[in-house]
Amino acid sequence: MPEFGLAPCYRIIKKAGAERVGDDAAEELRNVLEEVAQAISKQAVEFALHAKRKTIKAEDVRLAAKNFLGK
Repeated sequence: MPEFGLAPCYRIIKKAGAERVGDDAAEELRNVLEEVAQAISKQAVEFALHAKRKTIKAEDVRLAAKNFLGK
């Protein structure tokens, strides 16, 4: 069961400049976003556990995203 709805995916692609968005494109973006979100979340959990915390903080997510995106 997908965590993200399709409507936001259509809007994201449209905001990027597309005039029309195919259903398959929105579905694929949803799949990719979920994979990326899951990978970032797993690393954020590792950072929190390393800091001996059970709570994931925004800084954990930011650092994980930075590592994932290579920035």
